[in-house]
Amino acid sequence: MKTPLTAQFTAAELQQKILPLRQRAEVENKWLKSRLDDLLPSLMQRENLDMWIVTSREYNEDPVILSLLPQPDMYARRRTILVFHRKADGRVERLTISRYGFGDFYQTVWEPEKEEQLACLARVVRAREPESIGLNISDTFAFGDGLTHNDHDWITAALGEDYAAKVRSAERLAVGWLEHRTAPELSAYSGIVSIGSAIIAEAFSSRVIHPGITTTQDVVWWMRQKMLALGVQAWFQPTVDLQGLGDPFPPVGKPAKNPRILIQPGDMLHCDVGFYYLGLATDQQRLAYVLKPGETDAPAGLKAGLAEGNRLQDIHLSAMLLGRSGNQVLEDALARAHAEDLDAMIYTHPIGVHGHAAGPIIGLWDQQGGVPGGGSYPLFDNTCYAIELNVKERVPEWDNQLVMFALEEDSALQAGKMHWLDGRQTAFHLIG
Repeated sequence: MKTPLTAQFTAAELQQKILPLRQRAEVENKWLKSRLDDLLPSLMQRENLDMWIVTSREYNEDPVILSLLPQPDMYARRRTILVFHRKADGRVERLTISRYGFGDFYQTVWEPEKEEQLACLARVVRAREPESIGLNISDTFAFGDGLTHNDHDWITAALGEDYAAKVRSAERLAVGWLEHRTAPELSAYSGIVSIGSAIIAEAFSSRVIHPGITTTQDVVWWMRQKMLALGVQAWFQPTVDLQGLGDPFPPVGKPAKNPRILIQPGDMLHCDVGFYYLGLATDQQRLAYVLKPGETDAPAGLKAGLAEGNRLQDIHLSAMLLGRSGNQVLEDALARAHAEDLDAMIYTHPIGVHGHAAGPIIGLWDQQGGVPGGGSYPLFDNTCYAIELNVKERVPEWDNQLVMFALEEDSALQAGKMHWLDGRQTAFHLIG
């Protein structure tokens, strides 16, 4: 079957879309160099920071630091310190106070044989006389709160009383760095998401699912194995659940108690799948229907529920305006959905370097009235979101049973407008 979203790739075609590790490193390093050269100076200017200090010790990495290190570095070694200094002309000087260095990405300014690491940091800061110093400390975002207590004390001691007084949170700089996607990244992102579409299309097909034999957990582990075989990294264990006549809809945000797992004709299937590739994450939820003997399509009531989910997506995207906070988007979208009598829930999150990524939180499944802190952060251009939501609708063919239609599609806010990275589901995957 060919889906209305993405034609099913053959195994060979799908594998050809995945670059070998060495080529991936080359792509990611090219992107990183561009981001450091062009993006970081504008972000430091936007946040009015003269200096940004990012430090981590091995295996206790700040959420930001790995996005700042070139491939094939996989972690901080011993104590790794990066110092970014914005000069008077707007250019950003990139320094590292670390034992091993990072090639031409950062200038190494420490000679361990001649001075202690603490003394080197103090010397570097004082020589540049910054008026504002950003450290990754935050009450709101984990992404801006990666500085450990020990490292905070260590840096404060290095800075001394005068420069320690110039320290402030680099929260918005850290979030801005992580959430912003450059043009080359956005161009590639659509293809990355299409890999996820292809995995789901194959999983929701008769090549994988045999009604009466296959369970939802069989499909989960097939997806996980498929990602491993392709060389992409799952960032959470996939989920597959089902609803059929007489089944309650699965709870949002927590596991169901003793769910039915054997897939039968007449079931509606739902999956949630995401992986990392080229340093970017995907997150998708889509629906399938298992045809009964003699059926050629899903029941009209299920198709109507999917259409209502699409309508909620339209409302949600139209509320995603530059400068609005996540809470403002949520309030507007839900008000309009309720005005159209949609039984709606929205729990959208940014996506990018992380799966549940840096940026504005637009509802949580248990906080539909807004999210303090993270929901107050505004929408910026060139950012990406997993538009995650559900609607509930009664299905006449299932004795008017209340059914949940949960959807999640990856999208981008680019040039002030929202668009899907790899289309969206408007018809069921059909299994028969």
